[in-house]
Amino acid sequence: MNTWANLLDMFYSQASRLEEKPFIWSKEGDLYVSKSWGEVAKEVTSLAQGLRSLGINPGDRVFLCSESRPEWLISNLAVIASGGITVPAYTTNTISDHLHILNDSGAKAAIVSTSLLADRVIAAASQTEHVKILITIENLNSNQSSSLDIKNWQAIVDEGKDLDANIDTWVSAVNADDTAVIIYTSGTGGVPKGVMLAHKSILHNCSGAKNLLSSFGLENEVFLSFLPLPHSYEYTGGQFFPISIGAEVYFAEGIEHLARNMKEARPTLMTAVPRLYESMHARIIRGVERSGGLKAKLFEIALQLGRKKIEHPGSLSLGEKILDGLVERLVRNKVRDNFGGRLKALVSGGAPLNLDIGLFFSALGLRLLQGYGQTESSPVISANPPERIKLHTVGPPLLNTEVKIADDGEILVRGDLVMKGYWRNEDATKEAIQDGWLYTGDVGVIDEDGYIEITDRKKEIIVNSGGDNISPQRVEGFLTLEPEIGQAVVCGDKKPHLIALIVPDADFAIEWAASNNKSTNLTHLVGDEEFIKALSQAVERVNTNLGTIERVNNFMLTANPFTVENEQMTPTLKVRRHVINKIYGDQLEALYR
Repeated sequence: MNTWANLLDMFYSQASRLEEKPFIWSKEGDLYVSKSWGEVAKEVTSLAQGLRSLGINPGDRVFLCSESRPEWLISNLAVIASGGITVPAYTTNTISDHLHILNDSGAKAAIVSTSLLADRVIAAASQTEHVKILITIENLNSNQSSSLDIKNWQAIVDEGKDLDANIDTWVSAVNADDTAVIIYTSGTGGVPKGVMLAHKSILHNCSGAKNLLSSFGLENEVFLSFLPLPHSYEYTGGQFFPISIGAEVYFAEGIEHLARNMKEARPTLMTAVPRLYESMHARIIRGVERSGGLKAKLFEIALQLGRKKIEHPGSLSLGEKILDGLVERLVRNKVRDNFGGRLKALVSGGAPLNLDIGLFFSALGLRLLQGYGQTESSPVISANPPERIKLHTVGPPLLNTEVKIADDGEILVRGDLVMKGYWRNEDATKEAIQDGWLYTGDVGVIDEDGYIEITDRKKEIIVNSGGDNISPQRVEGFLTLEPEIGQAVVCGDKKPHLIALIVPDADFAIEWAASNNKSTNLTHLVGDEEFIKALSQAVERVNTNLGTIERVNNFMLTANPFTVENEQMTPTLKVRRHVINKIYGDQLEALYR
């Protein structure tokens, strides 16, 4: 197994070895066009030289906001090559989100892709004193102006070509313990914290993943990248892991074009979050229902027999084996063709995978490997090996990763994968890492085969099916600031978006009823369409000030306040979420249908 000194060493070593081979692919018009390893290396070097000439020094933070595209990967590598630290940001961030990250990180420069994204970045960066330079991948609209020194990305690359570069010196200057990236993630208080990941931590994940998938041979692999690269899962799994095995990376045009891009790229490995599998599941089911007749019947047989093989190995009768061979050709092969036809495995991570979703794809003949991790562990802690999959678990720990269960059931992790800490937040770091062990906040058990099973979560954090961490208290706090809303509970764990259970403010309800000639009985009001519309306007006001993942997509009203007396609140006036879920669970679940 390769032993690289740092991420820079890994990239340049692979680029030297694979110089003429295709590396990254992106759409130009209707066709995918590639850049070779050698071409990418030259652009990385030129951009790094340009950044250095602009005053980016070792340890300086560089903010990066762009869609997933070749320039994102090149920019990230160039920041590292310049000695800087990348601070990636989601394209969906609000101005206040950007401002917090820029201020907290102390970024010296920002790289942004489009004119549309630049509007928010400029608005935030202009409120800081330390962001001096804005580098734009695309040209800005003529009406955009700011006090920032605005530079063109390609112009910096072109200027950097004429500057002397000593790559060996760059590589040797980077220590494995140095911070490569600061990825911001929400904590329990809702304030995003910067997770510092060292070169060695990401390299640990790469070697662990390579060991896990070694039975595939890992030669001539092709990835389709569609998750946001600021997500730690894609940052490592969709960027540096492919680099570590010399794979090709296709950048998807967007989730709406994913089905077409899969057929074009024909990936051999895909890393995704449960949300994708949920949407694929829904799309497949809708297609089968539309087809009806014999196709629907054969599909149902394929599912039933596939599940039986997984749940009860060796239990198929002779007749079932013959029928299974038939649906293998008529159903499962067609499903695999829709994924490009050469997929070796789908890897699910970033959030808990619903067991039924896992069984669905596995029964259709797709190898689905569920893993587990968090940003603080770079991010992968464990994953199911392809040779022995236990869908109800998240697999055994990666190579050279220690995992133990604390007395209270919390999962603790130790090894090079553990973050250096939270940027400029020693208190939070000391709470998360104790005696070298990362306290994950998740509760679980380890079975007789060393596989981890997640059973609960200690922290009151929602992890949606896209793997985003959301503080429910933060969103609830905004909701209850509205005069129409008395109490609110936000839900959305393992789901694609947030929903809310809302108790209307009693005084508002009485005043509204009086002015609208309605009954003041709250039980009647919560079913009144006009009253619901009034509450909907309050929710929409809140949504305008929240990031995309924090917005409440649907809600239901209840006339019954949460109180200590009805056991829906603790004596310290904290909502008992498990009690709320027991009472309203079915109704809340119906909001997703």
